[in-house]
Formats: sequence, C-alpha cells, structure tokens
Amino acid sequence: MKALIQRVRQAQVAVDGKPIGAIEQGLVALIGIDKGDDETKAEKLLHKLLNYRVFSDDDGKMNLDLRQIDGGLLLVSQFTLSADTRKGLRPSFSSAAPPAEGERLFNYLVEKARGQWDKVATGEFGADMQVSLVNDGPVTFLLES
Repeated sequence: MKALIQRVRQAQVAVDGKPIGAIEQGLVALIGIDKGDDETKAEKLLHKLLNYRVFSDDDGKMNLDLRQIDGGLLLVSQFTLSADTRKGLRPSFSSAAPPAEGERLFNYLVEKARGQWDKVATGEFGADMQVSLVNDGPVTFLLES
C-alpha cells in the first residue's frame, strides 16, 4: 500500500462538480492499493500518515506531524499509483488490487483514520474525481508500507 502525500494549505475533492471532501492546512494522501495489501499494511500506512513529520516548526525545520499542527487529512483513492511504468509507454495495472479488494481496504483505512483523528475527509472510491489543492512548499513524499 502506498500514499503520495502533499503538504497543503487547503484541498478539495469533487465528483460531478460537487465538493464531497475538503480540508484546510494538512495532508492530501493519494492512496494506491496493490495485490497482497492487507489491514496490517493499511494500519502501518495510517501510522505514517498521522505521524510523518513534514510540517515546519518555529525554526523552519520539518519536525511537526499532522496532529501537532491540528491539520486535516484528505484521503483519495488513486488506482493509477499501482501502475508499473518501468517498460514501454503505457502503464500496466497488473499489480493493482482488484476493485472490490481495493475498495474494502480503502474503506478500512478511512474507518481507522476517523477512529484516530477527527479531521478526515475523503473522495469517492472509483469515481471520476477532481482534486484541487494548494501545495505548501511544494512538499510531496511517497510513503509505502
């Protein structure tokens, strides 16, 4: 399981032009789920999402995590993160979890996140979403569990 995270000043996800999730300062996490991913990997990834120190302290160093800045977490499923791009000019998705398993694990991650943090917003699994954000930095990391 992987998450492409971006430190943001604000972010929103919409479906059919209607906003369904939004945060102010915090993290946008685009979530990719591969074959073989399970609840243990989801929990490990969530631990990283909530505790990864990417926010600046008073000295301008990345020493603060999401909770320390009271930030929001926007979780968005992103099937394309599972693409194998090593060969050719077209991505292969053979390593991605099947849709039903991906949705189950994404929902598990969201449920666990909401149980540990009250500022969690989401997109809609499998939907054609429009994500808008103001990347702060820019700061972007790929986390894997």
